[in-house]
Amino acid sequence: MQQVIRVGIAGFGMSANVFHLPFLLNDPRFQVVKIFERTGNKVATKYPQITTVRQFEELLTDDVDLVIITTPNLTHYDFTKKAILAGKHIIVEKPLSVTAAEAKELAELAKQHQVKLSVYQNRRWDNGILTVKQLLKSGLLGDIVDYEIHYDRYTQAKNSKAWKETGERGVGLVYDLGVHLIDHVVHLFGLPQALYADLRYQHQGSLGEDNFQIYFYYQDKKVVMSSSKYVREKGPSIAMHGTLGSYVKYEIDNQEALLMAGVVPKGDWNKEDKAFWGTLNTEVNGVHICTALETVSGNYQAYYDNIYAALTADESLQVTAEQAAKVLDLIEKVYLSAESGRKIML
Repeated sequence: MQQVIRVGIAGFGMSANVFHLPFLLNDPRFQVVKIFERTGNKVATKYPQITTVRQFEELLTDDVDLVIITTPNLTHYDFTKKAILAGKHIIVEKPLSVTAAEAKELAELAKQHQVKLSVYQNRRWDNGILTVKQLLKSGLLGDIVDYEIHYDRYTQAKNSKAWKETGERGVGLVYDLGVHLIDHVVHLFGLPQALYADLRYQHQGSLGEDNFQIYFYYQDKKVVMSSSKYVREKGPSIAMHGTLGSYVKYEIDNQEALLMAGVVPKGDWNKEDKAFWGTLNTEVNGVHICTALETVSGNYQAYYDNIYAALTADESLQVTAEQAAKVLDLIEKVYLSAESGRKIML
């Protein structure tokens, strides 16, 4: 008989509703039994079969195996530590914590208490990164010399979530989107040898950075990660250049938009239309090729497939607390570079 993982979720905002519940509720291997909603009755209205609790500690009972933390960034360390000490397996929305030291502490504590601790770095399963991984494996571009990843938006307003606009360390755009891009790059290419960062405050009255360019330097390549809220005419989301050719893709992954629209993640729910495929411009055996390259479909479900295997068959986690600590260490260096105006050697 298939083991069922009983889940308690802390928070009922966008993350829980868009990135977690659509997958959990359509997967018989998981059963969502409780959701921590401090005030209001949105859970009871939308999911009357799920129990609403008013205190985080009510998720730490014997009827919960896995706790998913989707509350504001500054609560992650405290809630994660409580869940570990209660013997629960945990998924934490990025970032795991505000500092690398706290992340390392949580990673060690999880080991001591023999629980699984993972961070929800779902963007590793974006269609762009999966296509890039396929290209890297194929060698079609030769040796990679430059890689750019952009996550741009256009909005004249500050973030509607007030806690993301307080200006405290841990809630700016680097901790919101940069943490995804840095994890993406380290996942592809490993740790850099040096970095440089330019952080800016574009919205009037912004207390936290809302624009960044982060440069990673490797022995054989340079990587640029960029995000802005004032990009009305979009450029490429991914541009990868090698000694044989280039791959350029304009459209970002479609899973978030589809999930927000209420599409159920089943079957070919997110297969990308050919009009949005990237362009491959390279050569094979001396023959020049320039063509639209079919995008590998994104697959956020793969994250939960790995979580289930880790909890029931003791398979290795693909996204670990140790990896999250390395990303947070790089983020600390990003702020150091921006504040000092210099390249940081690692």
